[in-house]
Amino acid sequence: MEQEDNVLDELLHDIAGLLHEYPKAIERHGAAIHASGKDPELAEKLIKAADTMRDSGNLYLTWAKHFAALAKGDTDASSDEDDTEEFGV
Repeated sequence: MEQEDNVLDELLHDIAGLLHEYPKAIERHGAAIHASGKDPELAEKLIKAADTMRDSGNLYLTWAKHFAALAKGDTDASSDEDDTEEFGV
């Protein structure tokens, strides 16, 4: 059981890292398109999408942590945690 808990912790760590980096990559891509002047509308969409992805990632990670805690037997697991700092929100 402890090994499975470790797997959940490792996966949460991996997920958090990816959810943190993905919006940054979308922003960089949008900024590059904007700087090139090729498609300002697409650049704007990508930059807005990065904000949406941050919010979505925050929500996803909060629930993932909640369910991981439940799986570990923490019946008092709460989804009231605020993970917005992890995503720069």
